[in-house]
Amino acid sequence: MVEFTLWDIFSNLLLAARWTIGLSLAAFFGGGVVGLLLLVARMSKVRGMSAFVGAYVQIFQGTPLLMQLFLAYFGLGLFGINVPAWVAACMALTLYSSAYLTEIWRGCVESVPKGQWEAAQSLALNFGEQLRHVVLPQASKVAVAPTVGFAVQVVKGTALASVIGFIELTKAGTMISNATFKPFVVYSCVALMYFAICYPISAWSRSIERKLNASNQR
Repeated sequence: MVEFTLWDIFSNLLLAARWTIGLSLAAFFGGGVVGLLLLVARMSKVRGMSAFVGAYVQIFQGTPLLMQLFLAYFGLGLFGINVPAWVAACMALTLYSSAYLTEIWRGCVESVPKGQWEAAQSLALNFGEQLRHVVLPQASKVAVAPTVGFAVQVVKGTALASVIGFIELTKAGTMISNATFKPFVVYSCVALMYFAICYPISAWSRSIERKLNASNQR
């Protein structure tokens, strides 16, 4: 058994927390870009595009993230494609995030009154201009709070990346616990670090929601 002080455990977990934060940011912003493209595609008049995006969303929302990680890491290996754990985790979490974000944003866009669309059409704006100048600016105000709130789910979802060998906070906790035989201490520190990452995001989301509700009541 390796003797680790509490500071040794905490400092090693802090190093791993950087990878958790990095993976969360990559997955959230990557999912945001893909989700926005899917949203525009779903709202476009291109035949069959709405059905395609709907099927995409159902697949990624209806299957466990753990399975998606396995497929991204081991599935591609069956075709001779060697995918590093970091790339597989980032890819799976990006696709997972995009499916949820496109649905969150679709609901926000649909909350914009139909009269706003009609007013934009009366100004002879094309579909892209309607979205850019009229609809999305209004929908974005509604979307901020749920989007920020979903970021918490992305952070917690990174813990599953440990099953494919990616060393983030949970994986590092398991390795340190196996070396020190102090699972309670180690995982207590892991839980505190997740809380330290997620709580400010949740608090920010609630703050934004209160501000939006106050502005809507004026």
